[in-house]
Amino acid sequence: MNHRYRKAEFICSAHTLKQLPDDIGVEVAFAGRSNAGKSSAINAIVDQSRLARTSKTPGRTQQIVFFKIAERQYLVDLPGYGYAKVPLDIKKHWQNTLQRYLNNRQSLKGLMLMMDIRHPLMEFDRQMLIWSQQCAMPVHILLTKSDKLSHNQASATLHKVRAYLNTLSPHLSVQLFSALKRMGIDEARAQLDEWFAAHPIIEMPLTEEKPSTDGEH
Repeated sequence: MNHRYRKAEFICSAHTLKQLPDDIGVEVAFAGRSNAGKSSAINAIVDQSRLARTSKTPGRTQQIVFFKIAERQYLVDLPGYGYAKVPLDIKKHWQNTLQRYLNNRQSLKGLMLMMDIRHPLMEFDRQMLIWSQQCAMPVHILLTKSDKLSHNQASATLHKVRAYLNTLSPHLSVQLFSALKRMGIDEARAQLDEWFAAHPIIEMPLTEEKPSTDGEH
């Protein structure tokens, strides 16, 4: 059993890019439309009920939130997008902030994209997939709330989404997920493990000062 994610702890939340932690280490970001079950998915993966704040009000997450799982390894909860009832200026702020974070963050090595299995591949989802293609960012999709559909319906949706992804990029993958029924957690953790293992933290050796040669001939 994988216990490393259970040690996850809140580090900070940022409203602007200037407030982000230093751009070192390895990060995997969780993104998704408002009310796609993003915070619930994070809580299920780390096996903590209240690490990421959940809300029945779409768009409640208005900050970039960092959780540390190991030394210089982080899970990042991004603001939800979609039909959130927030003022237009706030939407524009987060659209710009999110785009700059995704394009410029060197520590970002993978993206977990949440899609409500009843409404997959919405406009925002497709935009995120197009962006991931442009910068060769690997994406793993969690089809959340899979318990809301029958087994046959969920399998059919999984097949449909997988077929669409196959037309885009080999860096994209998808699975069924339900935080409520604790379905697909081990599979999601395995994907996170793969990304973190692909980018090991390398400690820089301390450089020794060379003895002075002043005066030598």
